[in-house]
Amino acid sequence: MKLNIPVIRRLFFLFVFAYSSFQANAQEGVEVGAWIAGVNYFGDLNTNLRLNRIGPAGGIGLRYNFNERLCTKLSGNIGQVSAYDKDSPNIYERARNLSFKSIVADAGLQFEFNFLPYLHGSKDNGWTPYLFVGLGISYFNPKAKMDGEWYPLRTFGTEGQFKGEEYYTVAGGWVYGAGFKIDLSYEWSLNIDVSARRLFSDYLDDVSGVYPDAEDVQDLRGDLATRFIDRSSELYQQDPDFFTRNNIEHPIGEPGRQRGNSRNNDTYVYFGIGLYYYFGDLKCPYD
Repeated sequence: MKLNIPVIRRLFFLFVFAYSSFQANAQEGVEVGAWIAGVNYFGDLNTNLRLNRIGPAGGIGLRYNFNERLCTKLSGNIGQVSAYDKDSPNIYERARNLSFKSIVADAGLQFEFNFLPYLHGSKDNGWTPYLFVGLGISYFNPKAKMDGEWYPLRTFGTEGQFKGEEYYTVAGGWVYGAGFKIDLSYEWSLNIDVSARRLFSDYLDDVSGVYPDAEDVQDLRGDLATRFIDRSSELYQQDPDFFTRNNIEHPIGEPGRQRGNSRNNDTYVYFGIGLYYYFGDLKCPYD
């Protein structure tokens, strides 16, 4: 899920062009709405773009229409993401045996460009596909289950973080995606979109860099922390032949060995459908 910066740059110029090109009689107004969605995570525990653990999500939005083409939207959303190495087709990732779940809550400001002139209540121009891009801020707190209980992973310093130097659970990020809107009446419209949050953090899943020295972490964080660092031993106890069949050494968590990919930040994506109410007035008659 890499963000294509040249594409974003082109979209920005499209927005500027659209804003400067339309006449003063363009339709303006505010829309308020809510939506329900599914949300899926992509990152170090889902490197092959699986869609098998889509969590529930929802949100609210406030949109201002500058004209028939250009809008800005403020949104607030919440959902739950999760991932398990056991789902991966990659043998090494399955041996790594890590997992997490997290509530994600975010707010975002985005600019939208309508491909077609969009006029509320119009028989001919009451629908359009659209693209959007913006910035947001997200909250997350990854947890994992052990012995029947869920634990917040940040507190264990699973990649050797010193106390007081753990990663932040609030991060900024890009907001981008595409959608389709269509009028149900003059006031009401239906919006369907795919909306991504590309974080400026790689710790949504608590996985980013390399395995630390377990003894150092044990001295600092206790015995339980070392169990969350390298969970390959749990899989080995359940299926020791898995490691033999695939020629994987056990345990895999040697200090300095790759645990995640710090060069690729985490992403989560909403797949949503929403209902919006329009408060604007018509500035000129149309069919």
